[in-house]
Amino acid sequence: MSKLSNLIPPDEQVSFWSGVLDPESNLDLISVPPEDLWREKRAGLVVIECPQEIPCNPCHTSCPTGAIKVEPLTAIPKVNYDLCTGCTICVSKCPGLACFVIDKTPADYSIVKLPYEMYPVPKVGEVVDCLDRTGKPVVEGEVLNVTEPSRDGTKVIWVKVPKGFEMTVRAIKVKGGE
Repeated sequence: MSKLSNLIPPDEQVSFWSGVLDPESNLDLISVPPEDLWREKRAGLVVIECPQEIPCNPCHTSCPTGAIKVEPLTAIPKVNYDLCTGCTICVSKCPGLACFVIDKTPADYSIVKLPYEMYPVPKVGEVVDCLDRTGKPVVEGEVLNVTEPSRDGTKVIWVKVPKGFEMTVRAIKVKGGE
């Protein structure tokens, strides 16, 4: 087992190893930007929720500014937020769907930029169900943009969410889509 087993109480390990990250009890395993920088940086900053020490580094190798480091190969990613531009390339490259870009600069809402590998692909202006880490709908959001930064089929959906939901929303469901 990973060294992380020693950090997580036995009664919480079942949910941890299930892949559902509880930000309340595992906040030290989530890469979160400093709040003052987060509120100022247009385009947003990456949040990485990668809790398991496995050999994986596409976020590191795809980052055009070198903001994300995974050293050694099995380490949890570390982010230099002064270098992050919010480009979303890491979002589209992460095979574990653990990278998100969150833009807190709008006054009345936040923008969560999510990986999306499903059909149907939502359209700009469409209202979608925003889901938490367990797949439960928590709020509706409006699709502001649909991009494909790596040009490999993985879309990045920009969703407008109410302030306070940016650290809860981790996926979307197109209404009427199964």
